[in-house]
Order: sequence, then C-alpha cells, then structure tokens
Amino acid sequence: MKRRVVVTGMGAITPIGNSVNEFWQGAKEGRNGIEEITKFDTTDYKVKLAAEVKNFEAKEHMDFKEAKRMEPFSQYAVVAAKEAFLQAGINMEEEDPYRVGVIIGSGIGSLQSVEREYQKILEKGPSKVNPLLIPMMISNMAAGNVAIHLGLKGKCTNVVTACATGSNSIGDAFRAIQYGDAEVMLAGGTESSITPTAIAGFTNLTALTQATDRNRASIPFDKDRGGFVIGEGAGVVVLEELEHAKKRGATILAELVGYGSTCDAFHITSPAEDGSGAAKAMLLAMEEAGVKANSIDYINAHGTGTHHNDLFETRAIKLALGENAHSVAINSTKSMIGHLLGAAGGVEFITCVMSILDGYVHQTIGSKEAEEECDLNYAFGKGMQKDVTYALTNSLGFGGHNATLLVKKYEE
Repeated sequence: MKRRVVVTGMGAITPIGNSVNEFWQGAKEGRNGIEEITKFDTTDYKVKLAAEVKNFEAKEHMDFKEAKRMEPFSQYAVVAAKEAFLQAGINMEEEDPYRVGVIIGSGIGSLQSVEREYQKILEKGPSKVNPLLIPMMISNMAAGNVAIHLGLKGKCTNVVTACATGSNSIGDAFRAIQYGDAEVMLAGGTESSITPTAIAGFTNLTALTQATDRNRASIPFDKDRGGFVIGEGAGVVVLEELEHAKKRGATILAELVGYGSTCDAFHITSPAEDGSGAAKAMLLAMEEAGVKANSIDYINAHGTGTHHNDLFETRAIKLALGENAHSVAINSTKSMIGHLLGAAGGVEFITCVMSILDGYVHQTIGSKEAEEECDLNYAFGKGMQKDVTYALTNSLGFGGHNATLLVKKYEE
C-alpha cells in the first residue's frame, strides 16, 4: 500500500519575491521580474534581459562564513528550505533524523565558480584556485548544505534532469515517503546560472529571446515568441506522510497524489513533436491518482516561450486531456519570473498549491495573441478566480525528460 503524502511547508526565492507570500502576491498582481542583466557586462552579448533575484543577502539568513562557502544556488536552496521548514513547524528534537531527508536538485550547479577560478588559472596559475572550488561548484551541494543546516540525516540526493530537475526531485521525494524510506522530505530545485558562459551557450543554441522590451520578452504561447528568458531562484517544499503530519498537528496545505516521469527518446533539446512523451507523463500522474481528464481544473504549463516547447506541449495537453483540454485553465509562471531551469519545477509546484489554497489562477503576462495551433485557455491578459481541486504541473528538460506532478486540494 502506498502511503499518502501531503505538503506542510513551502519556501521560495524568486525574481518577484524572496518568500512564498511575496512571490504569490507578485504572481497575482502580474508583476514582471525581467530586467536588464546586472551580473555581468552584456555589451558583447545579443541577449540583454534576465530575471534576476533581487535584494537577496545571504548573510541576513545565515552565518557570514557559512554564506561565503556557498555559491548562490546553494544559498537560495538553504534559505527556501528554512522558510519551508519553519512553516511546516517541524521540531527535529522530536523526529528521528534518519527519517527526514532531502532531494533538492540543480540543473547546472555553479558556473560562476568555474568561470572565476579558471580565470585565476589563466592569470595567476593553478596554485591560486580556491581549495573549496569543487564543493562549492557541484550541484549536489544544495541538498548537502540544506541537510547540514537543518540536521537531516535521511536520504539525501540530487536529481539532475535539466529543466525537469525540480519536478523530478519532488516526485522522487514523493516516492520515498510513499514506500516508507522517510516520513518527511524537503524537495525541490535551485539555480543561479545568469553568467557569461550560460548566456553565451543558450544564445548560440538559439534558445534565448533577444527581445529588448521586458514586457514582451517572456511570452509563452504567443505567436511572436522568440525564446525563453533565463531566471534564477529556488522552490522547496516539505512533503510529509499523512499520518505523521496529522499526529503532530501540522497544517496540511495540499496533497500530492500523482507523479509521471517519461523520456521522449527523440532529441537532445526538442520535445517530441507530437507531444507523446509529455502526454504520457500527465496520463501516468492522473492514473496514479485515479482521476479522469475532466477532473483537472488547472495546468501550470512548462510554457518556456520557445517555439517548439509551447507548440509541442500544447499538443501533449490535447493528447492527455482530449476534449477537456479546451476547458482547463492553463498558465505559464515563466511569463513573470523567466525560466529558472532546475528550480522551475519547485516554484511552479508551489504555484499550484497556492492556486488551490487561494482559488486563483494567475495570468500569463506579456502574451497577447496565440498562434493558430496554440488554441487553449492560457490565461492571457488576466487571472481568474477559480476553485481548483486538481492541478497538474509539467516540466520538460533537455535530454527529453518529462515530469508531471498532480496536486490535490486536501480532504480527510
């Protein structure tokens, strides 16, 4: 028997707010977190815009020396995890630490440290490289640092599936609790890769938009879309076995009832053209939850703003939901916060939970007119008050990775 898994805490660092409440208020207002890049000089770059985290000071949340030993992707993860843990109200003195674990992924880890230390090799020689380069750079250190900060001694792993990382991390944590490996898991994704190498690489891959108008840069499903806007941040949630949560009197925010994970086995950057892989992930999540397509109220789409993703994801939704695809509410959080890469799934899962709690589906800002085949209800221009019982969230990653999570309004 699979055990029931609920959400009891959430934490977020995003380009429109450095807490869940700030982020969600910004999403409801349709706030745009995209601005000109400040992290490096973009004079020689075709891409000028990104969605950077703002007003974040790690030393306000942790010891200064600890902060110095962490790159931003780890700092974001630790701060988001602490917010989630605080909301969940877990007292580790009353828990078996080996039954509380972490699965927090990062698609890239720290490109900043690689760039910085390689420059030292060129200018000063290899002896000048920071001895902490490796533990600061590698992507599993977000999970490791969270475990150290909170004293979590259970399963501690790191999923790396490009832009599906956050959703796969939450899905794997869900499985760990369902099958008895843990009582509580912190799960999600984190990323901070607005760097010269990343921008140059994604630009030359023709994945990033070269738009200069911040209000028409990240425009998912729009006929004029030209690529995604890179973002950064973290989204971390506390997942908990239902009876464990009830026993300690936790406030239950939502229930995670389904997880689907597939591979397109088609192309290293493009989703399958017919949407079959992503559709199967959605169908697997619904099958696990025992719900039909007509029960789905809302889909938080991957919705990157690239031509292929938006068209093929639309096809996937139609394949998975059939005639119900045209009545379900769909939006893209990336219209406001850009594409957080490995962190996207974590923040977008939180968006689903907040939509359930608040009865509200935020707008897809910036987008105005969809192309002919993208003919679903993408919440262009305005949000909607809507009772949400079942919400799907999709994440599609380079390499053909597809991950879908199905969140449900909690009922006894």
